Amino acid sequence: MKRIQKERDRLLRQLARVSGLSGTIGALACLLVPGTTTGLELALSALLSLGAGAGIALHAVRGAVAPAIAAVACSIALILLLGAGAVLDPVTIAAMAITAAITASSVAIPLIVRSDGPFLVLGLVAATLIAIGVVAITGHEMQTVAIGAIMGWAANSAIGVWLDKAIATAADRIAEVGRAHEAERLASELESQQRQDARVLHDTVLATLSLLAHSGVGVSAGALRQQAGDDARLLKQLRLGAPLDRGSTTVFSPESDDDTIGLTFESVRQRFARMGLDVNWHGTGRLALPRETLDALLGALGECLENVRRHAGVTEADVTVSDDDRTVRAMVTDAGTGFEPDTVDGARLGYAESVVGRLNTVGGRARIFSSPGSGTTVMLEVPKP
Repeated sequence: MKRIQKERDRLLRQLARVSGLSGTIGALACLLVPGTTTGLELALSALLSLGAGAGIALHAVRGAVAPAIAAVACSIALILLLGAGAVLDPVTIAAMAITAAITASSVAIPLIVRSDGPFLVLGLVAATLIAIGVVAITGHEMQTVAIGAIMGWAANSAIGVWLDKAIATAADRIAEVGRAHEAERLASELESQQRQDARVLHDTVLATLSLLAHSGVGVSAGALRQQAGDDARLLKQLRLGAPLDRGSTTVFSPESDDDTIGLTFESVRQRFARMGLDVNWHGTGRLALPRETLDALLGALGECLENVRRHAGVTEADVTVSDDDRTVRAMVTDAGTGFEPDTVDGARLGYAESVVGRLNTVGGRARIFSSPGSGTTVMLEVPKP
């Protein structure tokens, strides 16, 4: 059974318990009024009221039908016992009405939602009305008790049905929200994967194709062959559906489980050295970071160096790494031609995705400082764990 249905049944049984025990207490209070019942009749009436309350309490635990039937049987017996008197005062009538309208009918709240519930409830209503009719035959005025019984059973049945429908509607709404959330999550994951793949292709394959388009100016044939081989392996991974969860460092990173930035940076440095850009390393040589954060930092760093190689008009760049208690910073500096940052199209894939987008995924950020003829400095920041 679905959890929502279990919670529905538990709620209905709790309502039945509260309603039934309230009726039992009300009936007992009437019976204890001086002059209403005395002696053996009072003892038997109290015993039957307690029996009805016990049946309702047991029914509220597991929802079994037998305790519910026992509770109604005790209520019917109490009505017959009180109706056996020669004269019924208003307080006794009130006790009988409370028993018929609240105590007995409370079991209708959870029973009505069962597959056989409506027939079961109708049978119990009929038994209650028959008992009231038996008392009425003896000459007592039982219209109030009969009307109270009918209204009580109808009201409690309506409460059970209404709650069942309301909970079912709420469950449908929750399921609809869940489906929408799942669709949004899948769409978000797909978009994230597409953007990640685009970053990887931009940082590797497209960079190599750009070199080939310019006849590999400034890059040796051996370096081009090695870079093309790396890209071929990457394309094979894409074709086979391998997850690129390590970003562009699939190519940059050495075949090692050591995640220290010093060792991994060496692969980046060697890659750009093959393509004619000397990278000078300054600062911390070994700085441990989580794999995801390290990949984002190195991927953004690699794209910054690629921009230096392609656009700055220099053969040398400096990378300075520093850190404090909360943040790791990598500063990429060149003395090249520079540019006006405000003129850079924010939608360009190289900067928007390969640098800013990549760092944003791990809570980092990028800042760029440049002016025409004065070189460029890019500050990359990622949080420490």
